[in-house]
Amino acid sequence: MAEEKGARGKMGFWTCTALVVGNMVGSGVFLLPSALAPYGGLSLIGWLVSTTGAVLLALTFSRLARLNPAAGGPYAYTRDAFGGFAGYLCAWTYWKAAWIGNAAIAVTLVGYLQVFLPVLRAPLPMVATAIGAIWLCTLINLRGITAFGYVQNVLTLLKLVPLLLVGVLGWFYFHPEYLAIPEPSALPVGGYVQAIATTAALTLWSFIGLESATVPAEHVRDPRRTIPRATLFGTLVAATVYILSITAVQGVLPPEVLAKSTAPFADAARVMLGDWGYYFIAGGAVIACLGALNGWVLLQGQIPMATARDGLLPESLARTNRYGVPANGLLISGVLVTLLVLVDGQGDLVEVFNVIILLGTMAGVVPYVFCAAALLHLLAIQPADFSDRERGRLLWIGCCTFIYSMWALYGTGEQAIFWGFLVLMVGIPLYTWRQWRNRVEGRVLGGGKD
Repeated sequence: MAEEKGARGKMGFWTCTALVVGNMVGSGVFLLPSALAPYGGLSLIGWLVSTTGAVLLALTFSRLARLNPAAGGPYAYTRDAFGGFAGYLCAWTYWKAAWIGNAAIAVTLVGYLQVFLPVLRAPLPMVATAIGAIWLCTLINLRGITAFGYVQNVLTLLKLVPLLLVGVLGWFYFHPEYLAIPEPSALPVGGYVQAIATTAALTLWSFIGLESATVPAEHVRDPRRTIPRATLFGTLVAATVYILSITAVQGVLPPEVLAKSTAPFADAARVMLGDWGYYFIAGGAVIACLGALNGWVLLQGQIPMATARDGLLPESLARTNRYGVPANGLLISGVLVTLLVLVDGQGDLVEVFNVIILLGTMAGVVPYVFCAAALLHLLAIQPADFSDRERGRLLWIGCCTFIYSMWALYGTGEQAIFWGFLVLMVGIPLYTWRQWRNRVEGRVLGGGKD
């Protein structure tokens, strides 16, 4: 993907699209078939729901980006609509989603490296390799947007090749009975309604990141035009790849085998192409996870930077190095991801993945609720900014996006909501401390209402 000519370090359409696609197409696609295996054909309903919701979310973020292409993305939109405290809660939760998600991506990356290095099945090597991948991407991002953009473009191109290969060939080896709808008693959760909600939440994890281009807005060339186009186009590309490839994998491997697989795409490729396909797809999965990790590490630094500039997080998180990168935010986030991998990386890989992505999805959906509400709020208080026709269309989009986001939040389950809510509340004392420090220093908050 050749970048458009322009100022050094600026992100154009293709780099923004690579960020969107790269952040979505990673751990979600490569380990998700195993997580969905117990649900059989119900997962197709989950995909239908989550894909529809993802398109609604992309349209919501596209319109918000046209109105205000500010650094911080979801944080900036929430802050401008509801004030500093709501913006802070959105940023705190979104930041949490970024580093929780990176733990899931790193765990998945190691799962596919086990194809080449079986020694990584032991807990200590697995954890050490996951942490090494996290810090490799952190070092790349510390070199600035130019280094990030080059790596992200290359990795995004490379990751799509094995996915499309499996997505096309898999349909020649497809067994429809593998996607039969299981009996209610055989489901991991109670009843079909809860099962569909859970599969929708699991599949939504694959779309978390569709808003990625909105976060580094100050590094984007012509952001009012570039960000909306990249957001919508990237979401549609990812949705096509997901439905084509993951459903194919579910139809190639028996559910009981798929549920225990730590490298489902590679296992499906072995059935279709033999050992060479197994290793080829596993290598592609490692590249895909590395690309997703690289993109989310970028956001780990950008999210707290925008919030810190407004005096809502410690000022050190807003400081940049000589490459214009928020180094402190990247380093602190890297430490947090490392700790999460150390805590959660000791169990069965698929079980660890499921726990992390439900918690990460919960944390990622909360900002979506805020942003859908922000669009509706802007329609109410600034009606002159929209034509009558556009106002009616955006009202429908905003309402549907809000309802979908709330339903997806429900689908993450009691455990994820419980722990996610506790972590959300833990952030309030930090906000209070920053308010006190701002008053002591006589600092005026930047942006939004307080």
